[in-house]
Amino acid sequence: MTDLLAGFGTVLSPQYLLYAAIGVTLGTFVGVLPGIGPALTIALLLPVTFSLDDPIGTFIMFAGIYYGAMYGGSTTSILLNTPGESASVATAIEGYQMARSGRARAALATAAIGSFVAGTISTLLLTLFAKPFAALAVNFRAADYFALAVLAMIAVTALVGRSLVRGLMSLSLGLFLGLVGLDGLTGQARFTFGTLQLLEGVDVVVIIVGLFAIGETLYVASRLRQLPEHVTPLEPVGGARWMSRQDWARSWRPWLRGTAVGFPFGALPSGGADVPTFLSYTYEKRRSKHREQFGKGAIEGVAGPEAANNAAFSGVLVPLLTLGIPTSATAAVMLAAFQIFNLQPGPQLFEKSPELVWALIASLYVGNVLLLALNLPLIRVWVKVLQIPRPVLYAGILVFATLGVYVASNSVVQVLIAYGIGVVGYFMRHFDFPIAPVILGAILGPMMELQFRRTLLLANGDFTVFVSRPLTATLLGLVVLAVLLPYLPRMIARLRGRTAERLAFGEDD
Repeated sequence: MTDLLAGFGTVLSPQYLLYAAIGVTLGTFVGVLPGIGPALTIALLLPVTFSLDDPIGTFIMFAGIYYGAMYGGSTTSILLNTPGESASVATAIEGYQMARSGRARAALATAAIGSFVAGTISTLLLTLFAKPFAALAVNFRAADYFALAVLAMIAVTALVGRSLVRGLMSLSLGLFLGLVGLDGLTGQARFTFGTLQLLEGVDVVVIIVGLFAIGETLYVASRLRQLPEHVTPLEPVGGARWMSRQDWARSWRPWLRGTAVGFPFGALPSGGADVPTFLSYTYEKRRSKHREQFGKGAIEGVAGPEAANNAAFSGVLVPLLTLGIPTSATAAVMLAAFQIFNLQPGPQLFEKSPELVWALIASLYVGNVLLLALNLPLIRVWVKVLQIPRPVLYAGILVFATLGVYVASNSVVQVLIAYGIGVVGYFMRHFDFPIAPVILGAILGPMMELQFRRTLLLANGDFTVFVSRPLTATLLGLVVLAVLLPYLPRMIARLRGRTAERLAFGEDD
């Protein structure tokens, strides 16, 4: 509790409150733009950190950017039926129908308040569990970290997208990009193709900006004619301004249930927000007394998934801060931000930089309040943002991404690499290859290799070390389970003489 109070003391200073307000506003502004999710938002603004020398302020701003981007994504889903990430699909299903029937304000309000409730409760859970979990993680050895990295990569790869083969191909690309450059142990050049500029490897920022800011923008721009351009107008202010008493009665339970589902799923390897949002939507649909309204604008279908979406983010921070393991694409982008400041999330982070960790956690509480205080009154401003001409919007994103990479690297070669990766990312999206495994492979691949070689070095080359330690063997067993899990519905259906699809979830951007 003392650590958290110290964190609040840091965040509530005028300087860091300004960082939080800037993050919330920037995140909402960029997140409102059609087709842009939290990962793309953070990737687009990641090069900005190179001009900042204050890691605490930077991460407070990033936390605000993430929360703001998620809120902005719900606004786009409700008013334009264009979710910027797969976790907002459920919101778009019901929220857009509510807006079409003249209840846009109620949909936006239940999304905002649900985000606030879920974010506050899940941040409280993060506060309670983070430090004990970090203390437990101190006992992890090199073999355990290797197995945990494999679990995170394989679990996300197996559950994201409709094809395991495509997911593994994406992961292989990420592993390849992560291994480019000098070998950390021997100094041998790998995959540099004789190019001096690649001796230091491909910067993670270049990969992230290339895949998200460039590749995703090219993909969304190529589908401009297929996307709706009409923004559903807000109804007049007269009458029930936001939510009626009945709306409150139908929303508060889905908010709590969505929070209960979102936080633990976010904390799991292969977590993220996709699984809990769809589970929340399905559960609310099954138990609702107004089941006939689903598909036509049921407020529970907005309240539950939006709460699950925001609660999952605090859950994602548990393995990220305590183990240094990202469980979603957005968490991987935030891990890259830590690396910019030469910080390695994990159990030692709570000992070496407690002021940073607790200021970040405290900023989640403050960011939630700022988000609610700023965004509902400014909703008409965000509606105006949605009306920016699409060609101007996406051309501006490409220019901003290009300048960001050049300022960060001061190299034209790195800019060309970013565009090359962006073109690959465009074709991956076009042919339905998942993007998240590439990011996880590029970031976790070098760590996995280092821990693997360190384990064998300590064990004198004895491979049985990976099965002789119970925790390592358990984690590797979970890897096998993660590969088989998507096929369980099909296997069970065959035993019953029925047919079923492979279990898969959308990508958490």
